[in-house]
Amino acid sequence: MQNIAIIGASSGIGLALTQMLEKDHVIYAFSRNRGELPESENIIWQELDVTGELNFGELPEKLHGLVYCPGSITLKPVRGLKTDQVQQDFELNALAAFRTVQALYKPLLASGSASVVMFSTVAVSQGMPYHASVAMAKGAVEGLVRSLAAELAPKVRVNSIAPSLTDTSLAERLLGTDERREAAAGRHPMKRVGEPKDIAAMARYLLSDEASWITGQILHVDGGMSTLKTA
Repeated sequence: MQNIAIIGASSGIGLALTQMLEKDHVIYAFSRNRGELPESENIIWQELDVTGELNFGELPEKLHGLVYCPGSITLKPVRGLKTDQVQQDFELNALAAFRTVQALYKPLLASGSASVVMFSTVAVSQGMPYHASVAMAKGAVEGLVRSLAAELAPKVRVNSIAPSLTDTSLAERLLGTDERREAAAGRHPMKRVGEPKDIAAMARYLLSDEASWITGQILHVDGGMSTLKTA
């Protein structure tokens, strides 16, 4: 079975992806707490806070996939943004993603055909008010993805998924009432917000051999938000 490391595996998209993969893969699951991760002989959980020291413990010699899920949603007008908040968003979304790839570089290359999946946001391509901090951080992720894809080809593929608003605990305050959820759904051509499984399904595909000719791409899984205008 292939070995997949999922950073941020205990909730949201990371949890959905772990549940999709665990029957046929060995999942090295990293998160600050175990959360809702199921008990399984194919899931090896280790505590990790990516903003601190990166200690990945015992890993196999070969990693066939790496998925970096941690992220933030800081929505504030520019006049209210503090420099330390912007720095925190950059460190969590971009710098820690870079540090993770750097730390796992050898086992990824050793597999001879690995896939790295990161996450951006539709706000990078669209330009949305109040998204300055997260859009800057995720814009850096997109640049990192393309640079790594060029440097690590052909042994490692690197891609990013750019979702729109997805129903995870991170977005809870944005979807906390029926009115907010309905308004958010109405902004999307598909008239609903994303579910973790929508995004996880794309990540699963990018990890698979079926995506073996895809690298350096930013794939939009956003209910049509980035390309369509229906009203």
